[in-house]
Amino acid sequence: MDDEQRAAAAVLRETADGLDNDRSAVRGVYLWGPVGRGKTWLMDGFFRSAPGPKRRVHFHDFFRGLHADAHELGSIDLAVDAALGDVRLLCFDEFHLHDVGDAMLVARLLKALFARGITLVVTSNYPPGGLLPNPLFHHLFAPTIAVLEQHLTVVEVAGPVDYRTVTTAEGGFGPGRFTGAAETERPDLRERVVLPVGTRTVTASAVRDRTVWFDFRALCDTPTTPADYLDLSARFPCWVITGVPRLRDVGAETVRRFANVVDVLYDRGTALTVVADVPWDDLFAGLGDMLDVDRLVSRLSTLRR
Repeated sequence: MDDEQRAAAAVLRETADGLDNDRSAVRGVYLWGPVGRGKTWLMDGFFRSAPGPKRRVHFHDFFRGLHADAHELGSIDLAVDAALGDVRLLCFDEFHLHDVGDAMLVARLLKALFARGITLVVTSNYPPGGLLPNPLFHHLFAPTIAVLEQHLTVVEVAGPVDYRTVTTAEGGFGPGRFTGAAETERPDLRERVVLPVGTRTVTASAVRDRTVWFDFRALCDTPTTPADYLDLSARFPCWVITGVPRLRDVGAETVRRFANVVDVLYDRGTALTVVADVPWDDLFAGLGDMLDVDRLVSRLSTLRR
């Protein structure tokens, strides 16, 4: 454990002590910093030791459930009530916001959560002030940022080491790998299959037993969502994504969808094979400081090459 992890662990212990002593409205924690610094590891250790009732969830998973409940129950407020239940502690992993609609939903969720005295612990690659960074909408979320800072102790975890590059993490992509197009035979066009996802469909290059194949552009150049990837990852424990290009040659939204795919599959422990049209060193060249690229690079670097 490095110095920054120890400092964060000390803050988490204070929160755990408050929950153990059954204090009301125990102050939560907002862990943020670069990828691979141990934020999720710290939160998971805290969660295991904290008393219940409690819930730990990936942000994408939570929002898929929230949207589904809102549709079924006919009310966002009823969906929020169903999501929170009787929990006293809620832990969010990979908390980030780029969509203004999701941001407004988060604002309603947090209002209900803190009104109930629920303790919130989150991990993020962004400080609270970096959420919903689009300058066209950021001001709309500013009051909610203030609420987060009021109820959570903000702790930066930014040690010098990306531990994903030096250790073998639990979960991740399992037996996944990164390979070149010349080393992999792509499915025949006759293997294409249309898969239902919610009320829509997505076209896979092939389905072979429990493995689904997707072409990069068919998956990420179309308006697919994290809810789609969650649905599909529950049905297929092995994925192959072919035709991955130099990412600077595609649009920012396409890169963001690819980052969301990788997030979901990494969190689910899905075996992912990435078949790229360019060498590893060229894949991310020229992307600069595009949002979420650091996390994407860090997670894909755990693939065998």
